[in-house]
Amino acid sequence: MMRERLKGKIGIVTGAGSGIGRASAIALAAEGAQVALVGRRKDRLEEVAREIGDRAFAIPVDVSKPSEISGLLDQAVSRFAGLNFLLNNAGVLHVGNAEQITEEQWDDTFNLNVRSVWLLSRAALPHMRKAGGGSIMNVASTLGLVGARNRAAYAPSKGALIQLTKSMAIDHGHENIRVNAICPSFVETELTERLLGQVADPAAIRRERTAAHPIGRLGRPEDIAGLAVYLASDESSWVTGAVLPVDGGYLAM
Repeated sequence: MMRERLKGKIGIVTGAGSGIGRASAIALAAEGAQVALVGRRKDRLEEVAREIGDRAFAIPVDVSKPSEISGLLDQAVSRFAGLNFLLNNAGVLHVGNAEQITEEQWDDTFNLNVRSVWLLSRAALPHMRKAGGGSIMNVASTLGLVGARNRAAYAPSKGALIQLTKSMAIDHGHENIRVNAICPSFVETELTERLLGQVADPAAIRRERTAAHPIGRLGRPEDIAGLAVYLASDESSWVTGAVLPVDGGYLAM
């Protein structure tokens, strides 16, 4: 019988309706965790909740809106009677260089990719403190470490998220609250499919992106989910402030 590495753990996953969030929520629940699924699309969240079963329920909110944060925490904590981990996965990507990105796109990027993470993590801290500790996992990006063409808003937002991760790890380590950043490279999700659909030759871009990964393929959401399970578990009890690439060797090139 498989050992449930997260038995008794209670957590929140944002952006849980698709991609990395969905795969991570399923993996976390499969290891015994109870998971609150958070996102904007109620239908997607409920579909994931049905797939998982009794260990999950949907909370359709927009985490970029501060007014919805406290209600989200209240729902999650009252439903499962506590909070042990938080996976901040919700994010947005606007394509463009510094001249092309609009002020609205810049604000949207930082509001969701950074500010919402800060607000939700801040709201989660008292509950984790009450539980005797916890794990906050922030899905950043390899582009927060190296930058990229036409990512003038996205890459800086992920860089800021990495520094928020490190600062919170330092501030809250003494409370047994661990904070780590997961840095995927190009993962095949609905978001990346939309991006490929906007270019003149999607097949050529796919070949180019694949060639940038020594392992010879693009990432899958499940590739990221395994690290989320590890960071939510007690196996990672001495891991905090870490910036962990899951990138098929992208940063080694």
